[in-house]
Amino acid sequence: MKPAHTGIKRLFHSTRYSWKGLTAAWCNEAAFRQELIVTVLLLPTTFWLGQSLLEWLLLIGSAVLVMAVELLNSAVETVVDRIGVEHHELSGRAKDLGSAAVFLCVLFAFLVWGSLLVLRLV
Repeated sequence: MKPAHTGIKRLFHSTRYSWKGLTAAWCNEAAFRQELIVTVLLLPTTFWLGQSLLEWLLLIGSAVLVMAVELLNSAVETVVDRIGVEHHELSGRAKDLGSAAVFLCVLFAFLVWGSLLVLRLV
């Protein structure tokens, strides 16, 4: 199927859809709101913790990764709930797998932030 928009028009529409997704996540997903608030609050700390561009990128990147995977997890949960609200083993598994992905990203972020904090303090 040929896309309806191409070039700069496609970029404009894609950006608008992405903004709608971020707005929907802010309005409907408490976990996303919490992760975004924590990221914004910790942002100034990245300039103190990161002593090189690579360290700074790891700090920011790990926080953004958590939010990106949270958005994907929310998308999975939304689709599963759209299909049906009754309990089904596969629906539960899909939601649990999405949650596990977020958990792994949070662990990675703690590892990055904690390691750089220890290096900075020692």
